[in-house]
Amino acid sequence: MSKSSKKVDKQMEENIAQFCGVTNASVKDARKFLDKYKRLEIAVDAYFNGPPAAATPTSSSAPSTAKLNTLFDQYKDPDEADTIKVDGTLRWCEDLGIEADDVVTLALALELGSKELGTWAKKNWVDGWKRLGADSLEGMKPVLRTLSNKLASDADYFHRVYNQAFELAKAEGQRSLTIDSAQAFWEMLLPFGLRGGALSHVSSAVDGEDVDMDSTEEGFQEKHVKWWFDFLNQRGKGVTKDTWQMLYEFIRSIDSKFTKYDMEAAWPSTIDDFVEYAKTRAAQ
Repeated sequence: MSKSSKKVDKQMEENIAQFCGVTNASVKDARKFLDKYKRLEIAVDAYFNGPPAAATPTSSSAPSTAKLNTLFDQYKDPDEADTIKVDGTLRWCEDLGIEADDVVTLALALELGSKELGTWAKKNWVDGWKRLGADSLEGMKPVLRTLSNKLASDADYFHRVYNQAFELAKAEGQRSLTIDSAQAFWEMLLPFGLRGGALSHVSSAVDGEDVDMDSTEEGFQEKHVKWWFDFLNQRGKGVTKDTWQMLYEFIRSIDSKFTKYDMEAAWPSTIDDFVEYAKTRAAQ
């Protein structure tokens, strides 16, 4: 395949992902409208403004259970027919064109009901992909892009994936995470959320809605992720579920100088100690 053809295919995948994200249409409908109208904004307008018959009927566009079962079987564990394990996950990710440690795999874990990192139960996997609207590798690729975009920019969705990640990172029978395990997952999630906006700086929640901070005030930044890691390594203790979960709220609410922090609030002591560490480091 020529470089120009690869570029066109990648652009189509991006357009399909955006089309599905805006319209909630199936991948099949997205491709049909984009093939017909060429430009994304025109295709979206046509989808919303055209006659109902313009979209593919649900019965013909619904993902095929048989196709999904066949695809699952390509990656299933040889000793457990209803499970894809780490080896199968690595091959599946390679066929999808993503790294096994791509942050989107954490979103997939939520969508497909994975309870263990790199492991997928057949029923959850098939049902999940049916909900997501894909039954082939080519159909899954734009869905991954849609999930990645949503994870980067949607605070509520990021929060759900983030909380689920603690359970995936936790060793069986353990209540907390080792520092190495916690950092590996934070390295996937925190910079991604900060760059995409899911971890945007907010002041508070009013009636369940976030209130944006003054645009002139900076919040938690990527450099502070390293500070957090340096602090934890110096402290030398594991990471509790409470600390994991509350860090999300802390990152979204703290200012870049760590001055607007209420020591009397119900923050974990680990975060209390980090604020003192960060204030000292920020003043240097």
